[in-house]
Amino acid sequence: MYGQQVDNSRTYVMPFIEQTKPITPDTRVLEIGCGEGGVLQPFIDRSCYCVGVDLDKVRIDTANDFFEDKIKEGKAEFLCMNIYDDAFLSRFANSFDVIVLKDTIEHVPEQEKFIPYLKKLLKPDGQVFFGFPPWYMPFGGHQQVAINKISMLPYYHILPKPVYKSILKMFGESKNKIEELMEIYDTRISIERFERIVKRSGFKVKQKQHFLLNPIYKYKFGWKPIKQTPIISAIPFVRNFLTTCVYYTIGL
Repeated sequence: MYGQQVDNSRTYVMPFIEQTKPITPDTRVLEIGCGEGGVLQPFIDRSCYCVGVDLDKVRIDTANDFFEDKIKEGKAEFLCMNIYDDAFLSRFANSFDVIVLKDTIEHVPEQEKFIPYLKKLLKPDGQVFFGFPPWYMPFGGHQQVAINKISMLPYYHILPKPVYKSILKMFGESKNKIEELMEIYDTRISIERFERIVKRSGFKVKQKQHFLLNPIYKYKFGWKPIKQTPIISAIPFVRNFLTTCVYYTIGL
């Protein structure tokens, strides 16, 4: 999994960002929801100063062990903190050229508050990268993490919440797994809603790419990434059902 994150970041995420924001040794990068730091590895390899933040202490501890040498060199740090904390903001206000959220925004509550808050952490010419699966895509509810055969069933996550929850119970999913999937149901985000929040937040879309087949499927299933057709990408709402991943960079 870690190696997949590194290669996906190096092959797809970083080149996409570089279409609108050069990555140099002077670039300061923040990843929110960094986990063990796989997405940041290519940026660290390019001598960027990188900060990873996550609420999962176990994963942050793993990142700190793995990047121990870079941390000692002052080239990276990994923090178990909430970006809303005063201590975090006082250290990193207007600090970053690039903020990365890879498969993260669909887990964040109150996205209408969160996205405009990112302006406080960006430099004036900074940009934010988002990569996420739209809610209405076949597995937009992350139901593939279920442990029973129901994990292979597409689209049923878009049913009304009580019905969705009942199906998970009927197929014997654990209480913890159901709670996890219900949290994702509550924080779900579509392409249209994301773009509305971006616009209302005062950001502008610098670059976007919709994918019929998510680049990460290269590692999971051996499928080559396929970009979405311009015609489908231009059809509101319908595009969500046929688009497994979107990439965006936004800036002020």
